[in-house]
Amino acid sequence: MDPKYHPTIAQVRIIEGQNNFPISWLNTQGYCEYCIYLEKVKGIKKVPTRAMIDGIMTHQVLEDEFKKDAVPTTMEEMIETSKTSEILSRELYVESTRYGVRGMIDEIWMTPDEFIIIDDKPGNKAYSSQINQVFGYCLAFKDKYGDRRRIVASLRQSTTGDIFWQQYFDQEAEDKIKNIIYHVHQSLRGNEEFIPTKNPNKCSNCRFNSHCDRKVDF
Repeated sequence: MDPKYHPTIAQVRIIEGQNNFPISWLNTQGYCEYCIYLEKVKGIKKVPTRAMIDGIMTHQVLEDEFKKDAVPTTMEEMIETSKTSEILSRELYVESTRYGVRGMIDEIWMTPDEFIIIDDKPGNKAYSSQINQVFGYCLAFKDKYGDRRRIVASLRQSTTGDIFWQQYFDQEAEDKIKNIIYHVHQSLRGNEEFIPTKNPNKCSNCRFNSHCDRKVDF
């Protein structure tokens, strides 16, 4: 059965009777989850920022470079081959109906010992919001394709290609991101509140500043 879109919340799909939201929302949630409410629930439209446009363009360049030498194959074949050889893939779609999240992994290295899940970012400082996002990809991948191999969460500088943060996706990380995802789902259902940031610096730079009724002033 094809997934249906939520009747009132943008980008939320109904998959197997459950809300399913983009994993990229976890980055927004860690920055200020009230932005999710303003944009996706309340429906406020704002044009993308310069940084957002640059990020899309950088991702496209990396994807085009990868496709030059890429060999078409299935995910199942890659998982099997990676048990004895190293495999690299980009723009890998993952979807977890169990946890109600979906998204596109920028890059993943599959080796006989571990899966290295990479999310490209423009800076070189690991913010908790970015860590939440890559943990979300790890969770969805583990739920869909994981075996006994370790999963490594990684953040990489998109222009230099340097990994600036890595951590094993252990039980503590898994429990943390499950709790965050559960909170977002509860908020989408109206059972919990979308919590606004208390950082005035975030508010002053937010593209929803003029529409926000919870912003913090200096």
